[in-house]
Amino acid sequence: MAEIINLRRERKRAEARRKDDKAAANRVLHGLPKALRQTASAERERSAAQLDAHRLDDAGAMDGGPAKPGA
Repeated sequence: MAEIINLRRERKRAEARRKDDKAAANRVLHGLPKALRQTASAERERSAAQLDAHRLDDAGAMDGGPAKPGA
């Protein structure tokens, strides 16, 4: 025979699981304090600026490499 369960208790458990899942998602979204988010953002911007500063505009023209096709 099937196991007898208390539906009220099962509803409460299901709601608690949903709340736990939502809380976990919110911790991921809002888990860092504002100061840490700003620090991480500034670090990303600084590294992107550093990468852009070292980027070559035209890789072949600067070092005397082969001419562009069709030129």
